[in-house]
Amino acid sequence: MEWTEGYTVAESGGLAVATAKAGAPCPFCEGQGRRSLAVEGVTRVYRCRCQKVPDRCALFDAVQLPARHASCTMESFKAELARPTWVAVRRWLDAFHGRGDQQGLVISGEPGRGKTHLLAAAAREITFRYGVGVRFVEFSHLVANIREGYDRHIGEARLLGPLVHVPCLAIDELGKGRGSDFETTILDEIVSRRYNAHAGPLLATTNFPLRAARPRRDNDSLSTNTLPTLAERLGDRVWSRLQESCVFVDAVGDDFRITRGRG
Repeated sequence: MEWTEGYTVAESGGLAVATAKAGAPCPFCEGQGRRSLAVEGVTRVYRCRCQKVPDRCALFDAVQLPARHASCTMESFKAELARPTWVAVRRWLDAFHGRGDQQGLVISGEPGRGKTHLLAAAAREITFRYGVGVRFVEFSHLVANIREGYDRHIGEARLLGPLVHVPCLAIDELGKGRGSDFETTILDEIVSRRYNAHAGPLLATTNFPLRAARPRRDNDSLSTNTLPTLAERLGDRVWSRLQESCVFVDAVGDDFRITRGRG
């Protein structure tokens, strides 16, 4: 059974949730989900192959992908508007192996370039195609939740542990917020711990440029202020870790939101 078959993804409770399609009982396990196999007189019980799709649906649900991105796939991305970006992400996914030395992926670009769509699509493909766990978080929500946890005296291990040990961590809007010392410290903790533990690749999107600072956009008009580079926003320590462990992609093309509105 191919990873692309046998499931649907829909919105439920604010999240994208996968459901395995119902079908005839498996002829090998008769719907029990387990099979017995005798090898050299020893009978072993193992999970039947028919459970691959249900297992990966459960793995996808653990991503906690927001409902808005339930339909985001590599195939549904309008690649004709940003072909180089799509190709770069496609190449990274095709080379994916998910081990500790797997390089991460950071997509940088102005708003509306499809960065979050591609991040959500990558998380979806990693779970269904490769069977590897992913956790999707929006940076400002992540910081707010951790701050609330500290205020409630929840231990750091309980707050940061799931983000450090998940095989893939996908952070949307990296660097978003006020750029406070608290935000920088939290990000430094997560990135450094994952780096030191060889936990697996980090995926992220960001509006901050990778190289020269660019003008801010306010209500579709250019202001006199400029956005700092991602390095300036994150600090030398985090930036150094990302440079060593990630592939960087520039999101190019038109603003999809404006283009869709005109269409």
